[in-house]
Amino acid sequence: MSLSRNLAYATMTTLALGTLAGCSNQKQLAYPAAPSDNTVDTIFGMTVPDPYRPLENDTAAETLRWVEAENKVTEDYLSKIPFRSKINSRLTELNNYVKRGMTYREHDGMFYFFENDGLKNQSVLYRKPTVDSTEREVFLDPNTLSDDGTVALTGVFQSKDGKYTAYTISRSGSDWTEIFVMDTKTKELLPDHILWGKFTDASWDGDGFYYSAYPVPEEGKEFSNANQNHLVYYHKLGTPQSEDTIAFSDPQHPFHFHRAQVAESQPVTFVHIGGAGVGDALKVRKNGVWTDMLPSQDYNNSVIDVIDNKIYIVTSYGAPKNRLMVADLANPSVENWKELVPEADGVLTGAQFSGDKLFLTYEKDAANQVAIYDMNGKKEADVKLPGYGSVSVYTERKHPGEVYYSFSSFTAPAAQYAYDMATGESKLIFQAEINGVDLGEYVTEQVFYPSADGTKVPMFLTYKKGLERNGKNPVYLYGYGGFNVSLTPGFSANRLFLLENGVIYAQANLRGGSEYGEEWHQAGTKMNKLNVFNDFIAAAEYLVKEGWTSPDFLTIEGGSNGGLLVGASVNMRPDLFKVAIPRVGVMDMMRYHLFTIGWNWASDYGTSADSPEMAKYLLDYSPLHAIRNDGTPYPAILVTTADHDDRVVPAHSFKYAAALQAADTGDAPKLIRIDSKAGHGAGKPIAKVLEEYTDMYSFMFENLGIEPK
Repeated sequence: MSLSRNLAYATMTTLALGTLAGCSNQKQLAYPAAPSDNTVDTIFGMTVPDPYRPLENDTAAETLRWVEAENKVTEDYLSKIPFRSKINSRLTELNNYVKRGMTYREHDGMFYFFENDGLKNQSVLYRKPTVDSTEREVFLDPNTLSDDGTVALTGVFQSKDGKYTAYTISRSGSDWTEIFVMDTKTKELLPDHILWGKFTDASWDGDGFYYSAYPVPEEGKEFSNANQNHLVYYHKLGTPQSEDTIAFSDPQHPFHFHRAQVAESQPVTFVHIGGAGVGDALKVRKNGVWTDMLPSQDYNNSVIDVIDNKIYIVTSYGAPKNRLMVADLANPSVENWKELVPEADGVLTGAQFSGDKLFLTYEKDAANQVAIYDMNGKKEADVKLPGYGSVSVYTERKHPGEVYYSFSSFTAPAAQYAYDMATGESKLIFQAEINGVDLGEYVTEQVFYPSADGTKVPMFLTYKKGLERNGKNPVYLYGYGGFNVSLTPGFSANRLFLLENGVIYAQANLRGGSEYGEEWHQAGTKMNKLNVFNDFIAAAEYLVKEGWTSPDFLTIEGGSNGGLLVGASVNMRPDLFKVAIPRVGVMDMMRYHLFTIGWNWASDYGTSADSPEMAKYLLDYSPLHAIRNDGTPYPAILVTTADHDDRVVPAHSFKYAAALQAADTGDAPKLIRIDSKAGHGAGKPIAKVLEEYTDMYSFMFENLGIEPK
């Protein structure tokens, strides 16, 4: 379970941007005193002070008072920025366009799609009788589930006979999941209601479904205590949750994740087990008994389908860039698997059937490609895509030839196409359009730069055509670098605001991600984690060396693991950046594993309990612990977190911000923005997204000394 998904999102002259006479807020701010004590940990003989330990108790009265005081300081600062409302207005305009998700056929024969007509807090799920039909009806509108849009629809799962639809929701951005069930035809809500699910879907089998949940958490600690004993339950329709049966458990390993999957073409049930490695172990149920297919969690495994008792699996077992294998249901253990499509130059990221054809999606140099194979593993064709970007493909084995895909890039919002297998041509069926914006004014190029050890790292640069390398262009550098997460090209209306104001958007594909397979991932984990920070710093140095920008115009941003990236990079090279925005970051590397699902990140980070060497390595780069306190000027820093973040608990950002504000790091502001009724980021209503980006961009432009148009 990664920290996050991936989170990521003109000729410019000084005259056009307008240089401010002076930043109105550039003076030493008075920060509130944080709750503190004299806590000192001893870890393998190392003394590790943790004076802000009281901030880990996010429900304590003194913590709540500190949060209120910090938000007051931040709001007071931001409210004095003269162009803040102008930024909000323009972001609102840019986001006000029709967005549509992939159209797909469900078991009831109807076609479903999510759409947002502009500024709805949550996208609405519609259905229609045919893919080309202009008739449509609202199937489920999550905006009706709360007054403020903070209830998000996180999954929709229709029973195999199409009669029932289960859906999952999240409240206030939390990872905790509730499951409801509807009559598909009438849309009537049934009495079935599941609580305390987490990292789950609803996998239908017969007259019920499997789901994953934790025991009821301690009251008041729902968003901070470590999660243990993830169980797979079976829920029979029409019965209360208290009567649900445990389908799979593993009490010997309380820190494992368990997720059930029922194959589409045959009712074969699998359990994926993760939490102790970079991938997941795989079991299949035969004659009521769980049988090991691949017991190791060191490999990624994705079951595609079961056809004629053959299990089709995309796996990294024996192939760091993944391959397609087939297992016999009668002898499913890994030593009996057969290779169908071998490992290729690009990373195999997905496979699916359309009739007896296989559509395989690859990633090469951080962009997608799609190829068609037959059932024997022979390649037949490549799908010609509209350009260099990200692709999502929809097919169904029972509807051969019915192929749709969406395509997006940094300069193109998501468009949908129907693919004709007979001709190899794609027909545009939906194209998002933003009024008054000429996306042809912008261009993307990919560069490769050397990191500290000579490794070539790819980076995308997107900017207005005609931009000159004058060393004074503002740059917004984004990265992640972890958990096998790849940063592929994607469109963001919020980012468009930067581009039209002459900012270069730079997205670096750091080690730790999956851009080049498992070897690229491992090169950024545990005792190799410094490679990730060095890759990011080298990206900034490259942009300066090549004349794109200078440190006075460089902003860095990242979320979750990317927040760690930003915090660590600032400590290592505070001279290289003007503004830093670490969002919902993992900032305390000595204690991260003690909260919610933090223990799951040990496969990437290692923990301070592993060994003296690992503890020392973590301590040296931990953003909280490595803050300089010697007068070295730091960039302006805006830390962001949220009260319902139970992925990376807000204590990380609380303690980091308190330590920053207490340290001698110069006069540039060190602020923290603490959102309410929000979590790690997924499902956040558009109203809150606009508020957050308004504040981030206002802070950035203010501290760059530039007024946006």
